[in-house]
Amino acid sequence: MSTVATPPPSGKKLNILGLDSSAYRGSKTTLCAGCGHNAITERIIDSFFELGVKPTDVIKMSGIGCSSKSPAYFLSQSHGFNSVHGRMPSLATGAVIANRKMVAIGISGDGDTGAIGIGQFVHLMRRNLPIVYVIEDNGCYGLTKGQFSPTADLGSTLKTGVINDLPPIDICALATQLGASFVARSFSGDPKQLKAILKAALSHRGTAMIDVLSPCVTFNDHEGSTKSYSYVKEHDEPLSEVGFVPYFEDISVEYEEGTTTSVTLHNGSKVLLTKMAEDYYPTDKSRALQMMYETASRNEYATGILYVEPNKPDFVDILGIVDEPLAFLDQSRTQPGKAVLDQIMESFR
Repeated sequence: MSTVATPPPSGKKLNILGLDSSAYRGSKTTLCAGCGHNAITERIIDSFFELGVKPTDVIKMSGIGCSSKSPAYFLSQSHGFNSVHGRMPSLATGAVIANRKMVAIGISGDGDTGAIGIGQFVHLMRRNLPIVYVIEDNGCYGLTKGQFSPTADLGSTLKTGVINDLPPIDICALATQLGASFVARSFSGDPKQLKAILKAALSHRGTAMIDVLSPCVTFNDHEGSTKSYSYVKEHDEPLSEVGFVPYFEDISVEYEEGTTTSVTLHNGSKVLLTKMAEDYYPTDKSRALQMMYETASRNEYATGILYVEPNKPDFVDILGIVDEPLAFLDQSRTQPGKAVLDQIMESFR
């Protein structure tokens, strides 16, 4: 029995697949009103819609925490898995290896990544798995009454007056050092920058790690917090104005010589970075790390695309995984024959 697709309501904007934005939405959020995570969800929806990613070609993964509830609020037609605390990277790795044609996005939090999941995060970054890894970073444990997380800044205070006396983990510097080929930081209150970064990350082949400062309006949006809306707005230091041109649009962009850096990504899309910081080049790892340390020492947040290595081999290519999903391969291609086994055994004599 054949079915006929129902045309969208008149006036609805369609993407290159002929879908309207409702195809990219999920269930209604249950997070607190004003939570920065909800703003991130909206930008994720916008990015997938505008790039024309087929929703059923997406796998969305998460761990535990307020952030890890977010995948329920976007791409209801995609495949998803909510893992145990801190273990999302290993599940994402298995899923991507099993079917390299899927577009993977992982949503984590500063506790899920920087505390119980730090070991898995380390190995995900060094493998350069093709995945967009979004950290919704509010500097606290929002599900357990707002205690400090590993990204809470030294000297930051809780609503109770407790002062944090431990230095933070710089997730962006760590990801860059470990081998991620796309590292960015943004702010949930900067929708234009965040959407451009997400679209660039989706077009990148490799690990695209985005640390998004996302204030917790319930436990960490008060005076004395360094992850509050007011503090981040006052201490945001944009490195560049991020522009993005997808591969299916005209990429002949004119700009004044010496002011804009153009980076061509895996699929032919271009990221245009109009420099706001002097002598900053996102493809220079040592300069990127130096910049992160310098801004952190001034208690500022460098935002934008901090580091990108567009031609680095990703984990799936390094392993030599075939194009077809592994589950669909016939036995002759997954089980060595007797001659191959005999050859292996002979090699040990």
